[in-house]
Amino acid sequence: MGASLSNLTEGSNIGPGLGDIPESCVACVFMYLTPPEICNLARLNHAFRGAASSDSVWESKLPPNYQDLLDLMPPERYQNLSKKDVFALLSRPVPFDDGHKEIWLDRVTGRICMSISAQGMAITGIDDRRYWNWIPTEESRFPVVAYLQQIWWFEVDGAVKFPFPSGIYSLSFRLHLGRFTKRLGRRVSNFEHTHGWDIKPVRFELSTSNGQQASCERCLDKPGEYDANGNPKRGCWIEYKVGEFIVCDSEPVTEVRFSMKQIDCTHSKGGLCVDSVFIVPSDLRD
Repeated sequence: MGASLSNLTEGSNIGPGLGDIPESCVACVFMYLTPPEICNLARLNHAFRGAASSDSVWESKLPPNYQDLLDLMPPERYQNLSKKDVFALLSRPVPFDDGHKEIWLDRVTGRICMSISAQGMAITGIDDRRYWNWIPTEESRFPVVAYLQQIWWFEVDGAVKFPFPSGIYSLSFRLHLGRFTKRLGRRVSNFEHTHGWDIKPVRFELSTSNGQQASCERCLDKPGEYDANGNPKRGCWIEYKVGEFIVCDSEPVTEVRFSMKQIDCTHSKGGLCVDSVFIVPSDLRD
């Protein structure tokens, strides 16, 4: 078996093998494969390795407006890079807007994903430490999350303007009931301030510059309620999907506005961490 595999990959006197396939032909096949598949096949032989470094192959994996992502960085970070290295660079988070937003490419599909931190949103009462605090964390893409102790009027708003490539995108808020800490190396959740989220639902909304709208209402805290993975909602990060929007073309640039609010002032609410908003292609959300 070992001998036959060797013959297949490198060629032998018995007949042609994979090692005899022209590099240009291999590159044509790689156009139809995902980046992880290309990287795995690059280990087969010299021709596959050469094709796996071809600019034409990797340019086909990049979104058509990848230069817009590169423009968020200093030019010296990407000048003289091969297209393969550009893909690798953009598949890591690219911060912008003072580090309050990040954008990156999905490593399998090469499609654009984005995250907006709580610091990149307008939060009612955020400057009053009686209501809100910024707490450091290792459980987010960002260094801090916003923690609400107690408030009567709860409202979080945000917006982003970016030339998203054509496609269908999903927007969701990432939230956590309770405050989490580490004690003796173990994660501990504290629900001392968690109240009011079972009385009235939170309203989530999104709208776009070309008139698309979506909204939904969710109760964040129901006794005995579990997430899609069977975990109790209290003490876990939950992504609440607001809705979807469609981009037909990256020009004109799409502006997306989003919010979550619970402004019924008949009761207070608290004990909630607001991390970020995610915008990802809808078929990648799971």
